[in-house]
Amino acid sequence: MTFTVIKEKLHEYIEHADEKKIQAIYTLVENEIGNTYTYNEEELNILHERAEKYLNGEGTTYAVEESHEKIRWQV
Repeated sequence: MTFTVIKEKLHEYIEHADEKKIQAIYTLVENEIGNTYTYNEEELNILHERAEKYLNGEGTTYAVEESHEKIRWQV
């Protein structure tokens, strides 16, 4: 069975499962939920580039308070 078929079957099952079964499934995966993001190659390259600039003293950095102030003015 392919990954796509498995996902489709799980989606279908969850759509029609009762509350008790949904809670049981959630208990099995709750530690994984919210911790599944991975960076793609482009994002990793950007992060590495920024880190290198920072380590070489070329990057622009801001204190937390400065960042909050900039965000406030954007909103």
